[in-house]
Amino acid sequence: MSSEVVVEAPGRHRLASHEPRTPGAGEALVRVHAVGVCGSDREVYQGNRPKGYVRYPVVPGHEWSGTVEAVGAGVPGALVGRKVVGEGFRNCQVCDRCHAGETTLCTAGYEETGFTRPGAMAPTLTLPARLLHVLPDDADLTAAALFEPAACVAAAALKAGARPGERVAVVGTGTLGLLAVQFLKAGSPAELLVVGTRPERAALAVDFGATGFRTWDQEPPGDFDVVIEAAGSASAARSAASLLRRGGRLVLTGIPAPGAEGLDPTDLVVRQLETHTVFGAGPAAWAHAVRVFGAGLLSPLPLITHELPLDEFPAAIELVGSGSPKVGKVLLRP
Repeated sequence: MSSEVVVEAPGRHRLASHEPRTPGAGEALVRVHAVGVCGSDREVYQGNRPKGYVRYPVVPGHEWSGTVEAVGAGVPGALVGRKVVGEGFRNCQVCDRCHAGETTLCTAGYEETGFTRPGAMAPTLTLPARLLHVLPDDADLTAAALFEPAACVAAAALKAGARPGERVAVVGTGTLGLLAVQFLKAGSPAELLVVGTRPERAALAVDFGATGFRTWDQEPPGDFDVVIEAAGSASAARSAASLLRRGGRLVLTGIPAPGAEGLDPTDLVVRQLETHTVFGAGPAAWAHAVRVFGAGLLSPLPLITHELPLDEFPAAIELVGSGSPKVGKVLLRP
């Protein structure tokens, strides 16, 4: 009997029998290959996710890859058998933000796979086919399970608009930070510095294209053209801004806990810092991530350190929150 993970309420989960849902009009049924476990899944389990951004009971899993098994009416049959990843935000498609391509800002309200809709911690996932992005036939589906964070980083890279020859930096050495290194490397920067608190990640950062690594106690220079912040710590935004030259561009992706240090508005104005934020990823960012992956410029596989069966969900949650330098990306395999 196949099973799915159901988080009934904060701190309570069970393995329930799974029955694939036949795709309706405009939908596709995907056989899940792997699903990533991240900090937001841990928030769902512990009950720390902000009100309105989770609905219990829920099958978690918003980072996933798989193969299309069936499609509903109105969906091209050629999609069956294709390797795919999929957007999580269930946008309305008719509001002004959706028409502008800013689907993560849909005015109909927040709905997302794995938080308010059933996710991929199950053998199959049925979702609107319009959310799918088709991968090359030879794509590694294990690596592709990291496409959701990769798409978020792609959104940050597009907003940063780094040009060849510019000096760029990344703050943070987690999954988002190291994926950001690969996206920025693809743009041929003159310098690509990674700043973080985990020196053991320096070698991997360099393998991904960084030209240098520093911890904060080494006082990185403050004259970069572009900085992407992907740490999410209380002081990360302000620290990232300190790395920029006057007129530099800052993109924030991390979501710190309440009480974080805010950016100094005087500093922003006097230095004319261009500041952007990213919450999730829209279709353009997903498409960009697929292109970069298909071109061989994005390699998420080295970030994966653990692959566990679905029934070891509690162990996966513990690994994600362990803080161990030996733990990178954790996957579950339905």
